[in-house]
Amino acid sequence: MSMNTPHTKQAHFNLFIHGVGHHSAAWRAPDSHAERLRDVDYYTELAQIAERGKFDAVFFADGHSNSITAAEDSPLWNLEPLTLLSAMSRETDRIGLVSTVSATFNTPFHAARLLASLDWISQGRIGWNVVTSMFDAEAQNHSLEKMPEHAVRYERAEEFVDVVLRLWDSWPAESILIDREDEPDGTPGRYVDGMKLTELNHSGEHFAVRGPLNVPRPPQGHPVLFQAGASEQGRELAARRAEAIYAVAYDLGAAQEYRSDMRRRITAQGRHPDSVAVMPGLVTYVGSTMEEAQAKQRELDELLPVESSLRQLSVFVGQDASAWEMDAPVPDLPPLKDFTGPKGRYATILRIIETEQPTVRQLLGRLAAGGGHCTMVGTPESIADEIELWLDAGGADGFNLMPPSLPHSTSDFVDHVVPELQRRGRFRYEYAGETLRSHLGLDVPE
Repeated sequence: MSMNTPHTKQAHFNLFIHGVGHHSAAWRAPDSHAERLRDVDYYTELAQIAERGKFDAVFFADGHSNSITAAEDSPLWNLEPLTLLSAMSRETDRIGLVSTVSATFNTPFHAARLLASLDWISQGRIGWNVVTSMFDAEAQNHSLEKMPEHAVRYERAEEFVDVVLRLWDSWPAESILIDREDEPDGTPGRYVDGMKLTELNHSGEHFAVRGPLNVPRPPQGHPVLFQAGASEQGRELAARRAEAIYAVAYDLGAAQEYRSDMRRRITAQGRHPDSVAVMPGLVTYVGSTMEEAQAKQRELDELLPVESSLRQLSVFVGQDASAWEMDAPVPDLPPLKDFTGPKGRYATILRIIETEQPTVRQLLGRLAAGGGHCTMVGTPESIADEIELWLDAGGADGFNLMPPSLPHSTSDFVDHVVPELQRRGRFRYEYAGETLRSHLGLDVPE
C-alpha cells in the first residue's frame, strides 16, 4: 500500500455510460435497467453516483447509424447525447459532462455553438471527444455514399478543431457591457463592445466560416478537448490538440507503450506531457472476495447467447467456432503472422488466451465486456493495487471506467474501490474546483 505523500500520483476517473453496461449481455439480466434507456432520470442517477465518487466526468460515445441486427442483439443508441447532457447538467453540480461530436457529420459553427451553449448551461463542465466516425452506414445517413478516406477525415478534423477553437474565442465574454444608459455626449448605450468581436472569414479546404460565433466565449474558455488517437494521424491530432486522451490497452505493457509514445509526441509539439491525462478504458468486477467478483463476471458471461456469440467469434478468429465446447479451453489458434483477417482484435484474443487461459465462455465474456480494454476482477484492495501499479509504472494517468453492468458495477466501484484509493492518497475526497478543467488540473486558455 502506498503512503499518502504530497508526491503520490493522483488518479483521474471518467464514467463511460453505455446502455445498461458495457457487457453486451447486461441487458438480459433480470435486474437490468433496459426499460429505462429513454428515461433521463436513469442517466442522471448514473451521473450522480459518479459525482458522489468525485469522478472527473461522465462520458457518452455516439453513433450515427442503426441496423436490424445491432438493434436485436443489445442496446446501442437511444438518446442524442448533447441533448441528454443538457438535461443532466441541471441535476448535477460538479461532475464534468463529455460527449463525442463527429467532425465528419457536423460543421464547425454548429458544433462550436452547441458545445459553448452547454458550457454556459453547465457552468463550465463540458468536454468534447473529437472523432471522425468510421462506418459507411453512418455516412449513408448524411447523404454520403461511403465514409471519406481515413486521411481525408483527419485532414477535415484538423481544420474542424482549428475553426471551432477560433470561434470560441471570437466573442469575448468581457465585451458584454450592458450599458443601459446613453453617454453624456449622446452616444447610445451598448449591450456589447462590438470592436472586441472577431470575424474569422475562414476559407479552407473543407470549410468556409465567416464568424463570429453567436454565443459568448464559454466559461472554460474552451470546453476540454478529449481524443482517442489510435492511428498515426489520430495520435498526431491528439498530440497537437487533446487535453485528455482515451486509450485502449489490454495490459500494462500495451498501456506503457501507448502512453510513452503519446508523451513523446506531445513534447514534440512544444507542450508539457504532464498536462495531458492518458486514460485507458477499464472494466471492473468488484467483490468482497475474489470468488464473489468472479461470480459476478460469470453471471453476466452465462447470459451471452451461445449461437450468435460463437458465430461472431468465428469471424474474429477466421475459423468455424460453432462446435467449440463453451466450458472447455479455447482450441489452439494459428499465430498472428499466419492470420489473414483484421489483426488488431485477433492479436488481443491471442493475448487474452496466453495470459488468462480462459474457457471459450470466459473468452466470449471478455470480448463482450470491453473487448481489448483492461479488465480487473477482484476485491477493492486488489483492484486498487492494480490501479496503483498502472499509475506508478507509467501506464495511465487515470481510467475511463467501462462498467460491465449499469448502475451496479459503478456503485460497486464508487462505494468500495474509491474509498480504498482515497485511503491510499490516490484520489480526492472532495472536488477542488467547479469546472472540468479544474478537475483535470488544466488552465483556462488565454
